[in-house]
Amino acid sequence: MQDGADLSTVDLTGLTPAQWLAEVAAKGEDHGFYEPLGPSHHAVFVEDGDTLLVTFETLPGIAALSETATPLGWEIMSAGGWSHLALLATSDTWFRDPKVYGFFDQLLDDGFFDDFERVIFYGAGPCGYAAAAYSVTAPGAQVLVIQPQATLDPRVTGWDDRFTDRRRLDFTSRYGYAPDMLDAARQAFVLFDPRERLDAMHAALFERKGVTRLRLPFMGDALQGDLLDLDLILPLLTALAEDRLDGASFARLLRARRDHPPYLRRLLAHLEATDRLTLAEALCVNVTRRFNAPRFRRRLEALRAARPRSGSGAQSG
Repeated sequence: MQDGADLSTVDLTGLTPAQWLAEVAAKGEDHGFYEPLGPSHHAVFVEDGDTLLVTFETLPGIAALSETATPLGWEIMSAGGWSHLALLATSDTWFRDPKVYGFFDQLLDDGFFDDFERVIFYGAGPCGYAAAAYSVTAPGAQVLVIQPQATLDPRVTGWDDRFTDRRRLDFTSRYGYAPDMLDAARQAFVLFDPRERLDAMHAALFERKGVTRLRLPFMGDALQGDLLDLDLILPLLTALAEDRLDGASFARLLRARRDHPPYLRRLLAHLEATDRLTLAEALCVNVTRRFNAPRFRRRLEALRAARPRSGSGAQSG
């Protein structure tokens, strides 16, 4: 394996899409390879360590989530000393393209994944679907996916009305049904918020041997962004790589959300909506003791003002 492929300091902000892609391709050619897969998909491999991280990402997602406009895997691989294969899409395509099928077919035929001691597939949302689906080409791989769709085949998930314009994509041919493609994985973890109904319904389709579904209640419908804000993606992948990821270790990592305002606001809203006002007040007390949180302070004052006062009835004379 090559050494020293540190891309953590690369900054690609301010580039046009063509310039950005040219820079990414150049890094791949310098440290591994770059391969265009038609107009909508690209593959970039950077060789470093004996653990290979395979990520599926979109260009809009990278622009929205990365301060340096670089693939998420570059920062992670540099921190972990891993090799990295990035599958990049120009939009949410679910990577349903014969050229992508052919690329993974070729990797399988070439024994590409056999050169690594450990292979990890990662993605979120449509990219989570792809990470699960294509993991079948690396038997024994480990998989971490966030809010994945199982399929968009309307005969199976016609209840999901979020992506109706994408139902024309072919989910019935090769690598089509993501849960089935996990049968070759050594272990897989599916992260989702059970209160997000459609995400939870997709997650239920992944119920099978070797797949652990990890719940993140009140974290909402943009889990990858929140987990990045909490600096939890790298610890999750590291725990997976070191065979330490399970329900208990996940719960310990997730304690960080106690300092995450969006989570706390959603939890407070739920407690008030379900008329659990004593717990809502306790939450406000906890938050205001730890943070400068004007919203929680105002709610605490309102809850206390609305609390029935003992012995407040009229006295008889």
